[in-house]
Amino acid sequence: MTKPLTKAEEQIMQSIWKLESAFLKDIVDAQPEPKPHSNTVATILKILVDKGFVGINVIGRMHQYYPLVSKQEYSSNSIGALVESYFEGSFSDVVSFMVQQQKLSVKELELLLNEIKKSKK
Repeated sequence: MTKPLTKAEEQIMQSIWKLESAFLKDIVDAQPEPKPHSNTVATILKILVDKGFVGINVIGRMHQYYPLVSKQEYSSNSIGALVESYFEGSFSDVVSFMVQQQKLSVKELELLLNEIKKSKK
């Protein structure tokens, strides 16, 4: 997975991850209002296929789309790229920044610390 997703591509991927596999109509129906035109969604799906994020099952004349990249894998890579770009690869700098911005409480930090301790065992 080398190319990042645009906002529009990410929105379509969110629907595909949720639906697990879907036809064009299902994906359009899953979009928030105002819903994009089906031609727009079809174009984005073609881009996602070309980027290697989505696969196609051909059923008669219909295309069924399914994710080739899991949401977890994409999230992990996106967060890693964000940390690399803005925090010089330091996750501790991210946590420090979140605390300074009052986006992370002491209680949440304690929960994270407990989770880290559990994963070390």
